Amino acid sequence: MKAHIEAIEGNDTWLAQRAKQSPDRVALVVGASTLSYGQLDEEARSLADGLRAAGVGSGDVVAARLEDGVDFARLLWALREIRAAVLPINPRWVAEEAGHVLADSRACLLVDDGSGRAEAAAQRAGGVARAVLQQGQLERQGEGSSEGRSETRLAEFGHPRSGGDEEDILAVLYTSGTTGRPKGAMLSAAAFQASARGAAELLGTGPDERWLVCMPLFHVGGLSILLRACLAGSSVVVQPGFDAGAVSRALDDEAISGVSLVAAMLQRLLEVRGDRPPPASLRWLLLGGGPAPEALLVRARQLGYPLAPTYGLTEAASQVATRLPAEDALPLDGHLRPLPGTALKVLDEEGRTLPAGQAGEIYIRGGTLMSGYLGQPEATERVFQKGWLRSGDIGVLDLRGSLRVLDRREDLIVSGGENIYPAEIEAVLAQHPAVAEAAVVGEPDEEFGARPVAYWVAAPGAEETDLRAYCRERLAGYKVPRRFARMEALPRNSAGKVLRRELRGSSGSEPA
Repeated sequence: MKAHIEAIEGNDTWLAQRAKQSPDRVALVVGASTLSYGQLDEEARSLADGLRAAGVGSGDVVAARLEDGVDFARLLWALREIRAAVLPINPRWVAEEAGHVLADSRACLLVDDGSGRAEAAAQRAGGVARAVLQQGQLERQGEGSSEGRSETRLAEFGHPRSGGDEEDILAVLYTSGTTGRPKGAMLSAAAFQASARGAAELLGTGPDERWLVCMPLFHVGGLSILLRACLAGSSVVVQPGFDAGAVSRALDDEAISGVSLVAAMLQRLLEVRGDRPPPASLRWLLLGGGPAPEALLVRARQLGYPLAPTYGLTEAASQVATRLPAEDALPLDGHLRPLPGTALKVLDEEGRTLPAGQAGEIYIRGGTLMSGYLGQPEATERVFQKGWLRSGDIGVLDLRGSLRVLDRREDLIVSGGENIYPAEIEAVLAQHPAVAEAAVVGEPDEEFGARPVAYWVAAPGAEETDLRAYCRERLAGYKVPRRFARMEALPRNSAGKVLRRELRGSSGSEPA
């Protein structure tokens, strides 16, 4: 199947070239706002001038805390015009979380919508300069911190793993690992372009597609669709947040050909639509974000939804492997084909390649991979082995080289489409004087798929304390554990590692 992504040549941005080729084609629809590629390019160039006036230069990192999809798209392409990298900030992060990311990335500017949370995050990061962006207009908020101006550039962190030009980094997306603190995955323009080409070739998509984005644009899933659409010349309809009723109406009324959901979203969509089949225009329903219940897959397929279960990760610019809707083989969550240009292998704990049918850790190679973790060469070296990315996920390859993912990262909790990493919550709890040690696991939840639960051991002489309130001050709401179970000791193996599987479903002796 031939890819429908045109060649990108010269020094123009992808948007500028798209605007020259098809200026009147609809690029973006957000509510009542509709922008053509020509309009979006013009507004992005104007915003780029404002960013240059604010001191943003090539190779800089600029953080974006924006809920408006149009302004986010304007900023994304304005930064690409300058060859600066965008660092999306989750609007749900509290000041401490956002402040850590701002400080760790040495972002030279925080662009936001004027909310108080953004100001608090900038202050927590040591006074990062701010600018408010509303309806395409940029307004500087004071001077912020001007010390160490040259240290804000990506070059100060060392060259990317690939040895390419650090100014080609398009986005820095923070994703947590096993260390408890998020790391900034540096994704180049070349990685996103390879992802777009591979996805187009696998799915057979082209300029006539109309994608519905109800995933956050600060996630790699939402961001990648914006970039792919520009490269293909297709249109994107953006909804601010997920509302099952609104998604259902958009599918019926907006001639949507593709949408990306997680299992919890699909469940709610089916509840709203009942037994109504999908509209004939819908060709792809990419389903990612973790394992989906078999019963949900069966029901959606019986109703005629073009399910395309997908495996992806931030470090690979989103999509890695997808099951095509026409695939009939069982199980329904298996037979995921890797994107053209992407290679997969499965290794055992000793690093030996496993034959088809045997489960092991998934390794990925190809042009979609990140350039490395920002400012963390040791972490980058650990995750890459001779050009292969260690996913930390467990899967099986069949004789055709298709993938079935058995488990996400060992301790990852996928709650309503949000990735929650226990180590990050545990790091917060460890700072409380009443907590000697803590472990967090996910427990099944009918609405969200899973919710975090904290098991903790009290420090000697500790008094009763409200750990929930403590976490709410330091973590986004979806990361706050559903319950806190106090224990005499955490179960461990002979090597001292916490046995999380023994915690799951345990009630604890003294719930807090």
